Amino acid sequence: MGYSRGEARGMVGLLTLMLMAIVAPIVLRPAAPAYLPAADQKALSKLAAQLKEHRTAEQGFATKFPKRDFGKPGGSRYPKVAQVQLSAFDPNSLTAEGWEARGVPHFVAARIVKYREAAGGFKAKTQVQKMYGLEDSVYRRLAPFMQLPDAPPKRGEQPDYAAKPGPDGKFPPFAATPGKFPSKPRNLQPFDLNTADTTQLMQIRGIGAGRAKWVVRYRNQLGGYLREDQLDEVFVLRDAPDLRDSLKKYTFVAVGFAPKLVNVNTASFDELYLHPYIGKPRARLIVAYRQQHGPYKQVEDLKQIPILKAEDWEKMRPYVRCE
Repeated sequence: MGYSRGEARGMVGLLTLMLMAIVAPIVLRPAAPAYLPAADQKALSKLAAQLKEHRTAEQGFATKFPKRDFGKPGGSRYPKVAQVQLSAFDPNSLTAEGWEARGVPHFVAARIVKYREAAGGFKAKTQVQKMYGLEDSVYRRLAPFMQLPDAPPKRGEQPDYAAKPGPDGKFPPFAATPGKFPSKPRNLQPFDLNTADTTQLMQIRGIGAGRAKWVVRYRNQLGGYLREDQLDEVFVLRDAPDLRDSLKKYTFVAVGFAPKLVNVNTASFDELYLHPYIGKPRARLIVAYRQQHGPYKQVEDLKQIPILKAEDWEKMRPYVRCE
């Protein structure tokens, strides 16, 4: 194999172009710029001067609210309260400053007063001892001077917190006084569940004003109790089987009692859904079926509503009528 003269010239020309393409970037590369630190240093100094000037102009708020050093005298967060010599005192009338004057920290003193106001007063020293943040050493130092019993009073009794020193300067022993709430009767006679008011229901042990109101409220929504076991449906008694048993023990439903009935032909949706055994879904269907098929001829016509279950019908039946 051989090359002609023209092919040899072309090959040489091609190799020359390739060599120039490789060498040209190296030869023609521009020189690296020279770094002049003086110019950068000058710009940096100018920027630092501007920042210093800006910080000096914004120091107005710092002089208005100076930072306090709590480690130095007079730098305490709260004003110092002068301490007093310990003597007998009533924890139910002592102010926060009074607690501080007896060595109780500021935040604990405020907490004691706040708890006392919320609880309606301390009944025993143990309540003060349980205050969060009160050290045992501080409590042991103050406990002998507190005008409170060591343990809470028994049920139906309360200590005399307003005891005052006698002529000899000594405080009399705590005397028990009648409690704020009357005691429950021990021999309670059964009474009619549908005529009892909240006061009569509260005579049962464990039934307070709140539960008594719920029993009466549910009775009004139903239209009257037909059985004692309907007390199991009262919201506040669902998790209290002992209270339900007490109610069933001391109450009864009079024989022949007729509850208040709801007329399904004239009652509106708002009147129907308020009944506990009807509710909104069934009330909406009762009204819709009545509008489509006309008034109900008898109460048993409600069974034609498709989604009405048998157990729902049995509970609803004694409380509805159609006329």
